[in-house]
Amino acid sequence: MSTRRAGTLLLAALLLSGCATGNGGGGGGDSAAAASAAPSSPAPAPTPDPSPGVRTPEGTLLVADFGGDTVTFVDPARGPLASVRVGTAPYGLAVGADGRAWVATAEGVAIVDTTTRENLGRVPYETGSGPATTGEYRGGGMGIALSPDGGRAYVGVNVPGGKGVLEVIDTASRQVTDTVPVGRRPFDVDVSKDGREVYATGHDSYDVTAVRTDTLKGRRLVVAPYGEQGLGSWLKPHYAVVRPSDGRLLLPFEGERLAVLDPGTGRVTIERMTAGVHQHGAALTADGTLLAVGADEGGEGSLTVRAPDGEERVIGLEGPHEDVAVSKDGRTAYVTGGFTRDGYWNGITVVDLESGDARRLAAGARPLGIAVLQRTSGHSA
Repeated sequence: MSTRRAGTLLLAALLLSGCATGNGGGGGGDSAAAASAAPSSPAPAPTPDPSPGVRTPEGTLLVADFGGDTVTFVDPARGPLASVRVGTAPYGLAVGADGRAWVATAEGVAIVDTTTRENLGRVPYETGSGPATTGEYRGGGMGIALSPDGGRAYVGVNVPGGKGVLEVIDTASRQVTDTVPVGRRPFDVDVSKDGREVYATGHDSYDVTAVRTDTLKGRRLVVAPYGEQGLGSWLKPHYAVVRPSDGRLLLPFEGERLAVLDPGTGRVTIERMTAGVHQHGAALTADGTLLAVGADEGGEGSLTVRAPDGEERVIGLEGPHEDVAVSKDGRTAYVTGGFTRDGYWNGITVVDLESGDARRLAAGARPLGIAVLQRTSGHSA
């Protein structure tokens, strides 16, 4: 075990700060790096569009403003375009082929037409998760994903002090149809390529709950490459991606270990990583390259670019970051600065994945979840 790791574990044991206790001002993460990085001054809120008929260009970014009650549309070259109110402390978001974004807030799942930038309403949770508050441990929606056909939205609801719940929303009727118990603080929700299973990553319970979409029966799969060390540890799962080639889930840990979970057997294999930093968000490019977001103890960030054969490049970033999305052509990564601990900032870093060049861009209020908007099939509201 490295000296850095030993020191981290000792501090976690003494303070019990980690991801499960305290009143940190983030959205559910944990890192020693964050404590030493001061938050930036709030960016001016973008002015709403003057007319409701505006059309959003393909390639525009959409971010969830965890530091406010909006989502913000961002031109990746120029910065914020407009914001739409959705509810308190939005965390994750998912965008369907019809251009509708489903946004997990503390109050319910908001629906936004990303083509016209209009709020279409909000679906309240069936699960009681306390008052709609802000901060790292707030109750309400966290990870969210859509079924491949767009017919269902799956949202992980945090219940402070208890187990999480996966709520199933019928996107046509905009009603919660089912609820399934899952692990504590469901940071991330993912769906298998064939839509037959949903995976809720339980941050505070060291697990992924695999839920059959036909029967809604869940199975707990432990993912704890450092062991299950309790609520005070920082060595917990955060975000996952589903590898299309074989359906396995990839979960980066600490820039040291990549947990590869076979959801059929529950078996976890470990592959070496090289960044040596606390890691949160993850994404896959079309060719299977893994992008993993990290932040070190000095308050600096990084983006690991891991090829399918395991070869890695680590690109340094200025300041902590949380989540990542990739452009349609796979050449550019967009990394959000809305870190879930102290040290967040109000923007994203745009990274050229070939050259490694990075530039910072203003983008809403503590942006957390992010999506790149594609051309949509159109629909009626």
